[in-house]
Amino acid sequence: MKMTSIRYPLVLHAARKLGERLARRSKSGKGWAAVFGNAIQKTNNFFIVMLAAKLVAGYATPPANVATTITFLFTIASVFQAAIWAREIILGAIEHRTRSDAYSGEALVTAMGLIRVLVTFAVFAIAFIVVLDNRGYGCLGVNVTGLVAGLGVGGIAIALAAQGIFADLFAALMIIFDRPFRRGDQISYDSTSGAVEAIGLKSTRIRGIMGEERIISNKNLLDKEIQNNTKRERRRTKFTLGLAYETPVEVLEAFPATVKAIVEAHEGFAFVRCGFFQFGGSSLDFDIEFDSLSPDFAAAFDGRHRIGLAILRKCNEEGIGIPFPTQTTYTAAPDGTLIMPYAEPQRVRVEPEDAGA
Repeated sequence: MKMTSIRYPLVLHAARKLGERLARRSKSGKGWAAVFGNAIQKTNNFFIVMLAAKLVAGYATPPANVATTITFLFTIASVFQAAIWAREIILGAIEHRTRSDAYSGEALVTAMGLIRVLVTFAVFAIAFIVVLDNRGYGCLGVNVTGLVAGLGVGGIAIALAAQGIFADLFAALMIIFDRPFRRGDQISYDSTSGAVEAIGLKSTRIRGIMGEERIISNKNLLDKEIQNNTKRERRRTKFTLGLAYETPVEVLEAFPATVKAIVEAHEGFAFVRCGFFQFGGSSLDFDIEFDSLSPDFAAAFDGRHRIGLAILRKCNEEGIGIPFPTQTTYTAAPDGTLIMPYAEPQRVRVEPEDAGA
């Protein structure tokens, strides 16, 4: 009996020491072992003492009043110890998820402080209600229906009053947890592009491509379709080139192969497609597409410049015309005949030489 009543508290002390060793690993950010180790080391002495007392009471058959008191205190210790373990595991899981240089800084510290307060309040409120409502084991057996209803109404009132703030706050938490982008990523939304400079609790700051700072609320940002250009594997360039109607069909048929050879001659670029697109107003239009094998915008821009000029140079060498958009206007004379838009050639009348000359 004595060995059994002592064995469990000793096991808890040993587990707490193990938890302390595992918790030291949290400083280097290593895995879930540190999360559970930090929770285990939060096992308090009151719970261990009450566990030992409960075990002793189970074997020693103490007086009824003593047994009831021990059961009452053990229930309270167990419920609040479970709340402490749950709080540490939840907070540890959140910190483990958000551990990243891209999400460090004042915003994350503030967010974690707020999350810690909310989680602590929620967990211990549940524990407090469980203790009050527990009608067995010598506990209070208080009717908590009104208390729960009051807390629910109060929570709804607060949520409605500060729904804008909470919407941006939870959007910030979703950015941190879901990670659609990080600080330093190049993103695009609507007609805006830029680099993410800071992710705050209320808004996200983006440095535009023209150097301006753009500030948008987190909720509005997440409601949009966001393109994370940093996670691109490549960039595609597409443009349309018009060739003259006078170009022979054989040359037009060979033009895609000509473009493919030009693109493949530039390292870091891959040909996608080239082909006839439409009959334009003054040209036969061809669509040209090729990829830059790097996500870097500057490399794609430079490649578009070099490949475009190489295509133009090849057209000049082979005599392939790239016409200007042209339009000819005809007017009519009063008698209805057309007046040509260009001067008619003037006939030169040669007078016969003077016979007496």
